[in-house]
Amino acid sequence: LRAAIEADHRGNMVTTSQDPKMEAGWATVDDGEEAFYSQGGQTAKIPRSMHKENRMKVLALMADDALPGSLIFMAGGVQQCRDDTDHEIVFRQESNFHYLFGVAESDCFGAVSVPDGEATLFIPRLPESHALWMGKIATQEMFKRKYAVDQVLYTDEIPSFVASAAPKAIYVYSGVNSDSKSVGVPAAFDGIETYRVDTGLLHPALFEARVTKSAKELLALRFANQTSSKAHISVMQKVKPSQMEYQMEADFLHYCYFHGGMRHSCYTAICGCGPNAAVLHYGHAGAPNNRTTAKEEMVLNDMGCEYYCYASDITCSFPVSGSFTPAQRGIYEAVLEASIETAKAAGPGKSWVELHKLATRIIASHLIKLGYLHGTIEDVIAAGVDDLFMPHGLGHLMGIDTHDVGGIPPGVEKYKALRMNRDLKEGMVLTIEPGCYFIPSVLEPAFKDEAKAKHLDEPKIRAMFGFGGVRIEDNHVVTDSGLELLTSVPRTIEEVEAVMAGATFPLDSTQYPLPRPNLPGSKLPTWSPPEVDAGKSSPAAKRQRK
Repeated sequence: LRAAIEADHRGNMVTTSQDPKMEAGWATVDDGEEAFYSQGGQTAKIPRSMHKENRMKVLALMADDALPGSLIFMAGGVQQCRDDTDHEIVFRQESNFHYLFGVAESDCFGAVSVPDGEATLFIPRLPESHALWMGKIATQEMFKRKYAVDQVLYTDEIPSFVASAAPKAIYVYSGVNSDSKSVGVPAAFDGIETYRVDTGLLHPALFEARVTKSAKELLALRFANQTSSKAHISVMQKVKPSQMEYQMEADFLHYCYFHGGMRHSCYTAICGCGPNAAVLHYGHAGAPNNRTTAKEEMVLNDMGCEYYCYASDITCSFPVSGSFTPAQRGIYEAVLEASIETAKAAGPGKSWVELHKLATRIIASHLIKLGYLHGTIEDVIAAGVDDLFMPHGLGHLMGIDTHDVGGIPPGVEKYKALRMNRDLKEGMVLTIEPGCYFIPSVLEPAFKDEAKAKHLDEPKIRAMFGFGGVRIEDNHVVTDSGLELLTSVPRTIEEVEAVMAGATFPLDSTQYPLPRPNLPGSKLPTWSPPEVDAGKSSPAAKRQRK
């Protein structure tokens, strides 16, 4: 098995390539060639024109209220150091700035003319000493060619640029992220207070634009999912009793960077064995995936890496031993059915809240059959007992952020713990991640609640407190007729056991009913949104605005 894994490791190496040519991190773009992002080798090429399409999409959503002759003004992310040291934290661009400009460097600003979409990038004016430590200082022309913008100026030229433009209004990013509750900080420059500054129009338009993905965005999302899926399989085939949880994390991160050029993890890896699998966001600094795996326990690995800032978010649950016990099988099959049936039921116009209810209903029905719950399914749901075993939402939107923006539109109330409360729309990318957990802090109060306790088999449930939980998480695109699955990992019990025993995935035959992206005969991409002219307001965007 190890020889096979090492052979696969060699066969999937990112090889050197003359396309693109790289100089100190800069892809050389020949005259007439479209600018693109790539990490070289066999990694995906993402056209930079994607960002012009994104800018025009935002402008289309603002068109009814934005004043012609105005400017959108955005600030990029700022390079941070660790506390009061000069140790620079590896920079990752602020998500909204990446969406509009795709710039990797820190401390930049950007302006977009309303309504024509002309893009101006502002870069820091660096001292000559910068070259000694950080490499060749790129010229304005190099930035212009790399990022396919209309012009590049220095940040100290912002006041004079704005004065020359004489905008009727300046639209800045300011508002609350409905998922994180964090507040966006508006961009500023010396003298901005002398202009009409609008803080209310850009934020909702930008968030709504990010809800649905373009064909070019899907290139990045598919590659991130393809690589992260393979990384999960690599981990699954190497896991064994008495290793550390963090070794699974290390193997995953190595695979994604080594094979996919994916430097950034989308979120802190969750590698929980046994009771740690019941800690929804395990793996944090206080519990850094540092428990020893045990043969009789289940593992829950929730990990994803990003490509060009576009995320993947995949969870695999499996037994350390490689073979499911009856108790493990019962819980796993409950979650697997919820995963499959909600995916089958999903599509444009379907209510996310109703899909969540379907998932919890399926899991609760299995728990009744397994003897953990008593009563009819209707009574169990009426008492809120189904929520005890799946205390999180069915999933969330995904894109530049793992928990992507737009899940709770303005004026819509949040439903329970769900990160989204809206009907599905063609072009959305989302996770479906049902789970079933035995969480003492959730169940102990329920044992004392008469309305809930009568449905709970307390001794049987208490015996599962060391079990942890099972989560199955896949990423999907909402198409014109249903969903397209982006994730490709073992899901049925037969698949998991076979792959952990050394079988190549995908298997020659499977009972898994959802079409996978890498099965023989499949075609990628299987779905693509309608083409959009980056120079015009798209009809889809206009419909969203209405």
